[in-house]
Amino acid sequence: MNVRFDSQSYPYASTRNVVYGQNGMVATSQPLAAQAGRDILKKGGNAIDAAIATAACLTVVEPTSNGIGADAFALVWVKDTLYGLDASGPAPQKLSREAVAKAGYKDEMPTYGMIPVTVPGAPSAWAKLSERFGKLPFYDVLEPAIHYAENGYPISPTLAHFWKRGVASFKEKLSGPEFAHWFETFAPNGKAPEVGEIWRSKGHARTLRLIAETKAEAFYRGELADEIDAFFQKHNGFLRKSDLEVYQPEWVDPISVSYRGYDVWEIPPAGQGLVALEALNILKGFDFHVKESIDTFHKQIEALKLAFIDGQTYITDKTHMSVPVETLLSDKYAAERRSFISEEALTPQPGEPQKGGTVYLATADAEGNMVSFIQSNYMGFGSGIVVPNTGIGMQNRGNNFSLDPEHENSLEPGKRTYHTIIPGFLTKGKDAVGPFGVMGGFMQPQGHVQVIMNTIDFQLNPQATLDAPRWQWTGDKKVLVEPTFPNDIAQALARKGHHIQVALDSGSFGRGQIIWRNPKTGVLAGGTESRTDGHIAVW
Repeated sequence: MNVRFDSQSYPYASTRNVVYGQNGMVATSQPLAAQAGRDILKKGGNAIDAAIATAACLTVVEPTSNGIGADAFALVWVKDTLYGLDASGPAPQKLSREAVAKAGYKDEMPTYGMIPVTVPGAPSAWAKLSERFGKLPFYDVLEPAIHYAENGYPISPTLAHFWKRGVASFKEKLSGPEFAHWFETFAPNGKAPEVGEIWRSKGHARTLRLIAETKAEAFYRGELADEIDAFFQKHNGFLRKSDLEVYQPEWVDPISVSYRGYDVWEIPPAGQGLVALEALNILKGFDFHVKESIDTFHKQIEALKLAFIDGQTYITDKTHMSVPVETLLSDKYAAERRSFISEEALTPQPGEPQKGGTVYLATADAEGNMVSFIQSNYMGFGSGIVVPNTGIGMQNRGNNFSLDPEHENSLEPGKRTYHTIIPGFLTKGKDAVGPFGVMGGFMQPQGHVQVIMNTIDFQLNPQATLDAPRWQWTGDKKVLVEPTFPNDIAQALARKGHHIQVALDSGSFGRGQIIWRNPKTGVLAGGTESRTDGHIAVW
């Protein structure tokens, strides 16, 4: 069984075809960012340089999903080896369950404001990737992002939609002086920018220039760190310069499962890639011959539910996990979980193993280097906190912490929380097939499972893989499906006990990118997301 690269017709209507290239490819959700990455390749940069340029650019041209104050993860294929980078940040040292309770939150973490902000990792990811694998000077790689922040760019349709929705939501939910700078930055005229309107941010440009000139030192140990510290102290936040000074992203060993002759790779916890891998490990015990069948969708949903409930129970900072990753991904445990799948929809319960708003981009170059990179605030614009005159929109990843002291993911100072953003990578034997990802909160591992099965089990090419109608489990027996999902199968799943709802907003089903590389010819085949302003820049 081999991955399909060709453009033969499939039963999914699409306005896009598979894109092919040889010298380099960048796939992401915003055309200007993809083109910035391609331009870096044409200037002599490699796939790592292109990924950094694209990621930095996305903080400017898609601020509805990520920002300079975001977290990031990367899987990097260089010289026949896969490397993992975890650039998520821990809770500040002053942030504790007791401090949160004193602030008035006893049952759950707040969604917005100063409290859920953890140490941002994205700028450190750019610098570390450049230092270890980049070819071009760091400043040159960040120059496209600086240019768009300084000079502006026209707003694209999907971006305008989510920007307008974000502004309307924040006007309703956010009040207080700590949020004023967010509105000054992202709604300077009291509203979101319209389609085709030019938006620029001098604060973004200044910050990106300082990061570029100092290789991110200004953000963690210099001028920008001082400004972050002062703003958080002024508004009784918990993040301090001392938290930023000691932070370093972590090089990690990617985790994987074997699936029908391929190896599927993810970042280890606290990322939720483990959920996708456990689901695939369960599913590989079944034979699937037809994609559009009741049995296929039923078993996919049931396996995902079982894996997800395990993830929500056991995933946290890996140094705090009571159950080893190896146990959760063992064939023995997969068989135990598989045994719970019957002909009827189940209400998932965690197993008992033996104890021991996001952007995604993919890049590839002619040398065989490939990068799977994901970067995110959270819930769109994140915390609603922007540090004055910097354009630094802070993530709100601390919202995922539990305030239950008995929970695996309970809040503790210096601890990383369960993290939703996950890059994926596919290999076969010693060869890289390529990077893939589906961004979008808790949809991400569900999207990964659907992408891998569409690719391997059902032999869809990259674009058809992404265009196929998606489903999303949201809890208990509730499953959302897209309007294009086959109605007869939706009805049959309902008869099995699934609570099926058709969701009209495609934004909740994630946004994916894929680049596959033919190991014999080196030809690259890419698919991009039709549910957003997705674009593939190729050379």
